[in-house]
Amino acid sequence: MPATPAALDPLADPLLASPLKGWPHGQPPLRASEVGAQGWNLLAGDLPLPVAVLRREALAHNIAWLASRARDWGVELAPHGKTTMSPQLFARQIEAGAWGITFASVFQLAVGAAAGVRRALIANQVLDAADLAGIEALRRRHDGLRVIFLADSPAQLALIEAWFAAHPGAQPFEVLLEIGFAGGRTGCRTEDEALALARRLHASPAAALAGIECYEGLWARGESEADRAWVDAMMDRVDAVAAQCVREGLFAGEEVIVSAGGSAVFDLVAARLVPALGRPVRGLLRSGCYVTHDHGTYTRMLQAMAPRLGCECGEMMRPALQVWALVQSCPEPGLAIVGAGKRDLSFDMGMPVPVARAAPGAMQAGPVPAGWRIDALNDQHAYLRWDAADAGLAAQAPVVGERVALGISHPCTTFDKWRWMPLIEEDHRVSDAVTMVF
Repeated sequence: MPATPAALDPLADPLLASPLKGWPHGQPPLRASEVGAQGWNLLAGDLPLPVAVLRREALAHNIAWLASRARDWGVELAPHGKTTMSPQLFARQIEAGAWGITFASVFQLAVGAAAGVRRALIANQVLDAADLAGIEALRRRHDGLRVIFLADSPAQLALIEAWFAAHPGAQPFEVLLEIGFAGGRTGCRTEDEALALARRLHASPAAALAGIECYEGLWARGESEADRAWVDAMMDRVDAVAAQCVREGLFAGEEVIVSAGGSAVFDLVAARLVPALGRPVRGLLRSGCYVTHDHGTYTRMLQAMAPRLGCECGEMMRPALQVWALVQSCPEPGLAIVGAGKRDLSFDMGMPVPVARAAPGAMQAGPVPAGWRIDALNDQHAYLRWDAADAGLAAQAPVVGERVALGISHPCTTFDKWRWMPLIEEDHRVSDAVTMVF
């Protein structure tokens, strides 16, 4: 990582100290950049469990792989920062070529701007007076900061215009017109609604229409035929509205931004992000969870994507995020209680998956039996089960004090449960650290 200006130290290279979950007991404070020099090893007992870790090689692979693919597709990345809210990971993504970082709120934008992000999307509607004032203050405070957010209704525009009229000297807000669909989340439901709003945005002194946006991710199914039809239907509407906006001269600049893309079907989206509009188009792909991938939801989506790209899954994304925890009780046959739960890892899109084990005192980890599963979580406990009647599984049962690595599904809701994560090498040596600001 390049040297960080002193002004960014509080975020880019923060001081880590107790009390901090996963931080070594009694360890004096250290800068994040100093962690890798301590000689710690996850399996040597240097870190109290549970602890969430990032596998450095997998993390670097994921960042580089999607950056390379985006270049091949002729689009750019504005990865969603809400996944990690980690200034150090933002920096790694930008260094790999990301155009900017996407956020979900003005609070998140402020974190990113303080950490050095200078091009940002807010993939959400901004309309509250405090948030509008916050964006204006951030633009004044950080030279060259470009902020673009979403617009989907005349009511939102009226609130923006009221704030703008009350603040002489404020700069117009750049917006993307959001295309939605009936029964979905936000966004204009029909092309007529979208075009009517685009005309109002064009005429407004408070707004500058920079492009068109949609979001397809939550409705992908991991079935190529259905997902392709879904993405094409969404992007056909985006293309139609964008083309009409060009014909009517509604975009504020010569360049038109077209943005979409979660981490589920980003290949299908990328193919549609640079429509022929007769003027320059910048396609911005907003995938976020790719940075760590997972062992659940996105692994399933990748299994459908791999044949479309002619790749093996392992050549694409590699799971980088694990939560290591201790087996603290084996109260009955077929059940072990692992010391990590809802306060430590995600469960909103599937239970965690046991992926590795290390015996007490062992400095090497190995795979877990195929029959192991987590079927329930409490706040601080996971229920690890296997078929007690299976002699083979019974012979491989965990013991009290054993370390177990849990892979997760949906990394966003694991990151927000931690304030730092060590990066580990394949031998479980700690080589670096990142921090999260939620």
